[in-house]
Amino acid sequence: MYTQHAEHPRHRSPAPARPGRGFIRFLSGMLLPALIVTAAGLSLYFASVRVKIWLAPQPEPKRVIESPLKDEEWAEMVGGLQSLSRSYEGRVGIYLKDMETGRTWEYNADRLFPSASLIKVPIMAAVFEKIKLGAITLETQLKLTRRDRVGGSGSLKWVREGTSLSVMEIIYKMITESDNTATRMLIDYVGMDYLKGAFGKLGLVQTNITPEGMSLASGKVQRENYTTAREMGSLIERIYAGELVDKESSGLMLEALKHNKSRSRLRKGLPMGWEIGHKTGLLRHACHDVGIVFSPRGDYVIAVLTSDVPNYKSAKNFFSKVAKLTYRYYRIEADYAEARGLTPQG
Repeated sequence: MYTQHAEHPRHRSPAPARPGRGFIRFLSGMLLPALIVTAAGLSLYFASVRVKIWLAPQPEPKRVIESPLKDEEWAEMVGGLQSLSRSYEGRVGIYLKDMETGRTWEYNADRLFPSASLIKVPIMAAVFEKIKLGAITLETQLKLTRRDRVGGSGSLKWVREGTSLSVMEIIYKMITESDNTATRMLIDYVGMDYLKGAFGKLGLVQTNITPEGMSLASGKVQRENYTTAREMGSLIERIYAGELVDKESSGLMLEALKHNKSRSRLRKGLPMGWEIGHKTGLLRHACHDVGIVFSPRGDYVIAVLTSDVPNYKSAKNFFSKVAKLTYRYYRIEADYAEARGLTPQG
């Protein structure tokens, strides 16, 4: 006799079979390792997702600048920049260009400086040139080897040997994190000789690249990598204008620069609401920052290079002061906004 809650035998579902120990061992040996992902692996996965989003075309309408800097404002600003540069203890080189008016200001713009990680900008451009020629694609996979692993900046040095990454991901790491391992991977793949030739085709005369110059040693090296504020500023200017390699490549390079994770130097001296695409460098008593600033009164290219600095902290503070000074002129003043009827009336 059945109780009220019992099922009739004809309707009772068969009891599920209990897995044997052999099957459990199979799961442990075959499936569980596939589910165990290291933190580095997860980081790469999400980085890949972010890079794919970054690659998606995001056309932006050209902004109309109602109040570009006036001649007297420009003269006052560059006068302040010159005084600031002269008073700094280290060597200084600056190239500044207002992309709305075409005005430029230079301070030791052709002086040679150790390029440090600024070298990664022309390396990026040279790789995009190779992509344009059809030799590789952004999806070409490169394997991280023990030889590629380099200390210093970047997270790839912690990634497991043999991991495959796309050229797209490696470029992104090299620029946004200044990743030295990513840089070594690209150099090893395209070759030092190719890069030397590509630098010349990019119009770089003073900017060079050598194996010794890529060393992270803090002391002097036999053959240093050098560059100038003018050549670095000109590269950023051509990227901004869509003229470096080609329009699509320039757009991708600009997006990478916009995602730079550095929050010091020029970035620190600008308000949080302002966008900047830039690349920093720091090595062998040289400290740099070059980029394009998107401001309410027009976008401007600014390349600030220093060497023989007393210490890196003072150099970074100098960059912030330069940025704050430009901000004072490129912001929309309250008086101007009120005169134009742009502020709400109380």
